[in-house]
Amino acid sequence: SCHKLQESLLSSASGYSNYRGILNWCVVMLVLSNARLFLENLIKYGILVDPIQVVSLFLKDPYSWPALCLVIVSNVFIFAALYTERRLSVGTFSESVGSFIHFVSLSTILCFPVAVVLMVNSMTPVGAVFALSVYTILFLKLYSYKDVNKWCREIRQAKARTLARSQSCPTVQKSNGSAVQAHVSYPGNLTHRDLYYFLFAPTLCYELNFPRSPRIRKRFLLRRLFEMLFFIQLLVGLIQQWMVPTIQNSMKPFKDMDYSRMIERLLKLAVPNHLIWLIFFYWFFHSSMNFVAELMQFGDREFYRDWWNSETVTYFWQNWNIPVHKWCLRHFYKPILKRGASKWVAQTAVFLASAFFHEYLVSVPLKMFRLWAFMGMMAQIPLAWFVGRFLRGNYGNAAVWISLIIGQPVAVLMYVHDYYILNY
Repeated sequence: SCHKLQESLLSSASGYSNYRGILNWCVVMLVLSNARLFLENLIKYGILVDPIQVVSLFLKDPYSWPALCLVIVSNVFIFAALYTERRLSVGTFSESVGSFIHFVSLSTILCFPVAVVLMVNSMTPVGAVFALSVYTILFLKLYSYKDVNKWCREIRQAKARTLARSQSCPTVQKSNGSAVQAHVSYPGNLTHRDLYYFLFAPTLCYELNFPRSPRIRKRFLLRRLFEMLFFIQLLVGLIQQWMVPTIQNSMKPFKDMDYSRMIERLLKLAVPNHLIWLIFFYWFFHSSMNFVAELMQFGDREFYRDWWNSETVTYFWQNWNIPVHKWCLRHFYKPILKRGASKWVAQTAVFLASAFFHEYLVSVPLKMFRLWAFMGMMAQIPLAWFVGRFLRGNYGNAAVWISLIIGQPVAVLMYVHDYYILNY
């Protein structure tokens, strides 16, 4: 017989799951539609890519280089943290004195660059973002550094040994590879070499003994270097050619409060903004961080997980930026839980801290305070509750993607509009 009992392939009861051809079709349609947009952009605006203009964004005053000078000054805080820990290790400083010094130093790390950016007129927004990003990373790293060394002292005192290996520090089950001959014990880790290795390593969480790769793979290193150079050029080109004209054309609808045109501009900006964000993710979290890790023989390469499969907002934030997630979990979330707070309070506190740093890295360089980034991050809390409660599977994944595609350009337009009104 030529007939038998069976379901159509597109019916859920058929059990068919090989939709590779449809996925390829979606990719082809995406390429063709974006090619049309790119061609339309070229016809309308011509070639806008100008590398010299990018350099000028960093160097408004080429003889003072305020952002670079600010980064160099950060070494003062590094030395302060190291020498404070050395005094604590030998008992010259009490724990209360050491905690006070660390508190003052860490607070200054956040406040000092803000004062410089606001007072120095030659500091450009791009240079300010770079300097503030360096200081933010330094703050998180030195916070982890002082916490881990404190845990080591507590374990040493509890075991009554001079050079006890801290088990409260992140444990390393296996040998760190042929590159490391022996484990470092506290206080033998309190050296310039150890601290600066940690500061340049692609992680925010300090350990006495990091997992190390046995050798530097030159081909892998060159591939990552090529990707870094290629994608940074692509990012600059897309921003100048595609995103800047779209933003400039969005100012009039915002000024006239033409809501239909505002929505149209928002949707038009969503495509290049999201594409640039995806390219930036690959450039930073894969190419750049793997390049640094390979160069430093840093063994832990889990910089991201499968956030693109996120079915909840919470899963996305836990998996798209692993270094920050690990820091928040280890130095912020768990300590709050140990103080008796509920999980909901701890999660809210983490989002508050994240919202603060997002606003810190946007408002200060632009020299205006509008709290759009802060409110955008705090909006993730009710969004996470809604998606987790009412949407599952593919619907939850679609909701996460929509929030990423639409949410970012809203914040971009808000800041650009306010910056335009304030300065022009």
